Amino acid sequence: MAMTWTAPDVERHRAPVVADERTMLDGWLDFHRQTLLTKCAGLTAEQLRTASVEPSGLTLLGLVRHCADNERYWFRQQFARLDVPSLYAIPEQPDRDLEDVADADPVADFAIFREEVELGRQAVAGRELDDTFVSPRGKDVSLRWVYLHMIEEYARHNGHADLIRERLDGTTGE
Repeated sequence: MAMTWTAPDVERHRAPVVADERTMLDGWLDFHRQTLLTKCAGLTAEQLRTASVEPSGLTLLGLVRHCADNERYWFRQQFARLDVPSLYAIPEQPDRDLEDVADADPVADFAIFREEVELGRQAVAGRELDDTFVSPRGKDVSLRWVYLHMIEEYARHNGHADLIRERLDGTTGE
């Protein structure tokens, strides 16, 4: 009899309260990355694909996929200017990361998430927070802004994840 896969436990580390700016930004971003995975820990593939409350189709797996795609977009495609395609979006379905999870493979998607986090770290290693790129809207954007935006993005979606998790099995927490 095959074992049922469940999302792995995650050790979550608090962000430092006294450190230089880069260390604090890295710490807060990592804390929020780990928080998302903590909200998924112990759930089966089916639970991760389960929508929260109709009419919303939002799922924990969709959030993991969405955050992986955001990691790729902001750190590698935009900041580092690497020519890498979107992970999930296709022209006729730009929100496929969130919407098309019924047959998605959580094992693969969690591995992609972890890989994108690491590749994002590599893309900004040694770069200054004041380094900039030109956004698709023609505006200069700093790496500092990308960090702050990603922290905000995770914080918002972690609120969604908390509600979805509570709906699935009653588990709550910070």
